[in-house]
Amino acid sequence: MATTFKQDMPPKGGYSNIDYKRMLPKRGYSGYTMFAGMAGIMTFGMVTLAMSNKQKRKWIQEDRESILGIMPLICAEKDREMLLRLQYNREQEEEIMKDVPGWTVGEGVFNSKRWFEPGLLDLYYLEPSKERNKLVMGFNTFTGS
Repeated sequence: MATTFKQDMPPKGGYSNIDYKRMLPKRGYSGYTMFAGMAGIMTFGMVTLAMSNKQKRKWIQEDRESILGIMPLICAEKDREMLLRLQYNREQEEEIMKDVPGWTVGEGVFNSKRWFEPGLLDLYYLEPSKERNKLVMGFNTFTGS
Protein backbone atom coordinates (compact mmCIF):
# COMPACT_ATOMS: atom_id res chain seq x y z
CA MET A 1 0.00 0.00 0.00
CA ALA A 2 1.44 3.13 -1.07
CA THR A 3 0.53 6.37 0.62
CA THR A 4 1.05 9.59 -1.04
CA PHE A 5 3.41 11.93 0.69
CA LYS A 6 2.47 15.60 0.89
CA GLN A 7 5.22 18.11 1.44
CA ASP A 8 4.45 20.87 3.93
CA MET A 9 5.14 24.14 2.16
CA PRO A 10 5.24 27.79 3.28
CA PRO A 11 2.16 29.87 2.66
CA LYS A 12 2.01 32.00 -0.42
CA GLY A 13 3.91 35.21 0.15
CA GLY A 14 6.15 33.51 2.76
CA TYR A 15 6.23 33.54 6.50
CA SER A 16 6.08 36.87 8.35
CA ASN A 17 9.20 38.23 10.06
CA ILE A 18 9.93 36.80 13.52
CA ASP A 19 10.28 39.31 16.34
CA TYR A 20 13.41 38.16 18.06
CA LYS A 21 14.12 41.39 19.98
CA ARG A 22 13.23 41.45 23.65
CA MET A 23 10.23 43.69 24.12
CA LEU A 24 9.53 44.20 27.83
CA PRO A 25 6.88 46.56 29.09
CA LYS A 26 8.16 49.74 30.75
CA ARG A 27 8.19 49.12 34.50
CA GLY A 28 8.72 51.72 37.22
CA TYR A 29 10.50 55.02 37.14
CA SER A 30 13.61 55.80 35.22
CA GLY A 31 17.00 55.88 36.92
CA TYR A 32 17.16 59.68 36.78
CA THR A 33 13.76 60.00 38.42
CA MET A 34 14.70 57.59 41.21
CA PHE A 35 18.01 59.40 41.75
CA ALA A 36 16.24 62.78 41.92
CA GLY A 37 13.66 61.36 44.36
CA MET A 38 16.37 59.88 46.55
CA ALA A 39 18.28 63.17 46.53
CA GLY A 40 15.11 65.03 47.55
CA ILE A 41 14.36 62.62 50.39
CA MET A 42 17.97 62.80 51.64
CA THR A 43 17.91 66.59 51.52
CA PHE A 44 14.64 66.70 53.45
CA GLY A 45 16.06 64.29 56.04
CA MET A 46 19.25 66.28 56.51
CA VAL A 47 17.34 69.56 56.89
CA THR A 48 15.00 67.94 59.43
CA LEU A 49 17.98 66.48 61.32
CA ALA A 50 19.75 69.85 61.39
CA MET A 51 16.63 71.56 62.75
CA SER A 52 16.11 68.91 65.44
CA ASN A 53 19.79 69.10 66.45
CA LYS A 54 19.47 72.86 66.77
CA GLN A 55 16.42 72.42 69.02
CA LYS A 56 18.23 69.80 71.12
CA ARG A 57 21.18 72.17 71.57
CA LYS A 58 18.78 74.86 72.79
CA TRP A 59 17.27 72.44 75.31
CA ILE A 60 20.71 71.35 76.53
CA GLN A 61 21.77 74.98 76.92
CA GLU A 62 18.58 75.71 78.86
CA ASP A 63 19.28 72.76 81.17
CA ARG A 64 22.85 73.94 81.75
CA GLU A 65 21.71 77.47 82.51
CA SER A 66 19.10 76.23 84.97
CA ILE A 67 21.69 74.05 86.71
CA LEU A 68 24.15 76.94 86.84
CA GLY A 69 21.38 79.16 88.21
CA ILE A 70 20.59 76.91 91.17
CA MET A 71 24.16 75.72 91.78
CA PRO A 72 24.88 78.41 94.43
CA LEU A 73 21.77 77.32 96.34
CA ILE A 74 22.77 73.67 96.16
CA CYS A 75 26.33 74.46 97.31
CA ALA A 76 25.01 76.62 100.16
CA GLU A 77 22.66 73.85 101.27
CA LYS A 78 25.49 71.31 101.10
CA ASP A 79 27.77 73.61 103.14
CA ARG A 80 25.00 74.22 105.69
CA GLU A 81 24.44 70.48 106.10
CA MET A 82 28.19 69.89 106.42
CA LEU A 83 28.52 72.57 109.13
CA LEU A 84 25.60 71.09 111.06
CA ARG A 85 27.22 67.66 110.84
CA LEU A 86 30.60 69.08 112.01
CA GLN A 87 28.87 70.79 114.94
CA TYR A 88 27.15 67.50 115.83
CA ASN A 89 30.50 65.67 115.59
CA ARG A 90 32.16 68.22 117.89
CA GLU A 91 29.38 67.85 120.44
CA GLN A 92 29.71 64.08 120.31
CA GLU A 93 33.49 64.31 120.52
CA GLU A 94 33.21 66.59 123.54
CA GLU A 95 30.86 64.15 125.24
CA ILE A 96 32.98 61.09 124.42
CA MET A 97 36.38 62.60 125.29
CA LYS A 98 35.36 64.62 128.38
CA ASP A 99 37.35 62.31 130.69
CA VAL A 100 40.60 62.41 128.66
CA PRO A 101 43.02 65.00 130.05
CA GLY A 102 44.61 67.38 127.54
CA TRP A 103 42.12 66.63 124.76
CA THR A 104 41.15 69.66 122.69
CA VAL A 105 37.79 69.33 121.01
CA GLY A 106 37.76 70.17 117.28
CA GLU A 107 41.54 70.26 116.94
CA GLY A 108 42.60 69.26 113.46
CA VAL A 109 44.84 66.29 112.81
CA PHE A 110 46.81 68.22 110.21
CA ASN A 111 49.66 70.52 111.17
CA SER A 112 48.26 73.32 109.07
CA LYS A 113 46.03 76.35 109.41
CA ARG A 114 44.57 75.60 105.98
CA TRP A 115 40.96 74.41 105.71
CA PHE A 116 40.47 70.90 104.38
CA GLU A 117 36.95 69.98 103.41
CA PRO A 118 36.07 66.77 105.22
CA GLY A 119 35.14 63.70 103.22
CA LEU A 120 31.92 61.79 103.70
CA LEU A 121 33.52 59.23 105.99
CA ASP A 122 35.03 62.04 108.08
CA LEU A 123 31.57 63.51 108.56
CA TYR A 124 29.82 60.26 109.47
CA TYR A 125 32.53 58.38 111.38
CA LEU A 126 30.58 58.50 114.66
CA GLU A 127 27.54 56.74 113.18
CA PRO A 128 27.08 52.96 113.38
CA SER A 129 28.29 51.15 110.26
CA LYS A 130 24.80 50.43 108.85
CA GLU A 131 23.72 54.03 109.28
CA ARG A 132 27.03 55.28 107.88
CA ASN A 133 26.68 53.07 104.80
CA LYS A 134 23.14 54.30 104.28
CA LEU A 135 24.18 57.95 104.59
CA VAL A 136 27.40 57.70 102.58
CA MET A 137 26.39 55.27 99.86
CA GLY A 138 22.65 55.76 99.87
CA PHE A 139 21.66 52.17 100.57
CA ASN A 140 21.69 49.56 103.29
CA THR A 141 24.15 46.70 103.15
CA PHE A 142 22.76 43.29 103.97
CA THR A 143 26.09 41.50 104.47
CA GLY A 144 28.46 41.93 107.35
CA SER A 145 27.77 43.98 110.42
